[in-house]
Amino acid sequence: MTNRDKPRRPAPPVRLETVEPIGKRVLVRKDEDRKQTKSGLHLPDKIEIPTLTGRVVAVSSQVDRDPDYPVRRYDRVLFNPKSAVPVDFEGDNRLFVIPVEDVVAVFRASDADGGVRE
Repeated sequence: MTNRDKPRRPAPPVRLETVEPIGKRVLVRKDEDRKQTKSGLHLPDKIEIPTLTGRVVAVSSQVDRDPDYPVRRYDRVLFNPKSAVPVDFEGDNRLFVIPVEDVVAVFRASDADGGVRE
């Protein structure tokens, strides 16, 4: 029996890992730190303007059910990083689990007539 004739083993099933926040927390991917000032000056690699904004990747089921917290997946938010817990997940060093109380603002787009789009 040659190598060609040997039956192949089925490939092991692919396991996908996810990060699901628990309690009143959200998972946020922090925006890239800016390396250029508003006036156009480029900053050296050692100096960055800290960013406190990010995109919500996941929300806990507790936050999802609570109408007092209008934070949803994919929202762009402003957050206080003091209680943020960094998550080293698949080499992404911009993921943070944040208590929903530390989300201080949600960015919403508005129409020309003043209506807010979700």
